[in-house]
Amino acid sequence: MFFGLGAYCMGMHLMLTIGKESVYGSELPDFMVWNQVKELPLFWKPFYSFPVALIGAILVPTAFALMFGFFAFRSRIKGVYFAIITQALALVAWLVFNRNETNLGGTNGLTDFKQLLGFRLSEPGTQRALYAVTVLCLGGAYLLCRWITRSRAGRVLVAVRDSEPRVVFSGYTPAQYKLFVFVVAAALAGLAGMLYVPQVGIITPAQIGVLPSLEMVIWVAVGGRGTLAGAVIGAVSVNLGRSVLTNYFPELWPFILGGLFVAVVLLFPDGLVGILRKLREQAGGRRSAAAAEGDR
Repeated sequence: MFFGLGAYCMGMHLMLTIGKESVYGSELPDFMVWNQVKELPLFWKPFYSFPVALIGAILVPTAFALMFGFFAFRSRIKGVYFAIITQALALVAWLVFNRNETNLGGTNGLTDFKQLLGFRLSEPGTQRALYAVTVLCLGGAYLLCRWITRSRAGRVLVAVRDSEPRVVFSGYTPAQYKLFVFVVAAALAGLAGMLYVPQVGIITPAQIGVLPSLEMVIWVAVGGRGTLAGAVIGAVSVNLGRSVLTNYFPELWPFILGGLFVAVVLLFPDGLVGILRKLREQAGGRRSAAAAEGDR
């Protein structure tokens, strides 16, 4: 859901930059013309500004995460119950954004973007620049998460994961640390959504619902839970597989994705990172055995 909020903030700015290039030649987005909206809704107007869209794509998901997380963690909701309530929140957001009354494009979402900061999105140079920015942001996000996990707060979060009652007995307040990491995750999701929109060219309520959230869980499971590199490897691997397989078996992709998740859980629970680690350990063991054999 937080990914979608960030994406919609940037998408609103891109829609407003279309101007007279729209199908109807109106200053209003085309879907508003279809819905007979006479003037731009008030909450759209700040997004004429690129800095507002940029900041909003981060702050809006962060604010929602802060409010939701505060009450959820304060109520000591955790485990599977927290997972269920977050998916319910995503479903509610999906239902709200699907409505034409929200003036966000309904089921069709926002699309047909033309330019960003004066650069045509259809130009290969613009796409390469956006790709480079995405890579830099990924590197920055990785370093930030690495710094957090190695900090005192990161060690407390690991302790909360392993045994929350022991953390409480040690004098810490787990809810504060969980809220912190939840808000950071929402901000990173908003950043991802902001980068997604100009490159893909569309954002719809389908990117806010339950299915995208479950797909992200599968990315982490495939790459390797409990590791930062695993999340990156899993996201790249699964999406590469989707790009290839949906060209040949589009109707089978949901079944392939579900089967992949089951296979990961049952056969290699540590994901691709775990497989690579085991292969490296086996190779190191064979080299040590060969060296010991040579010394005899």
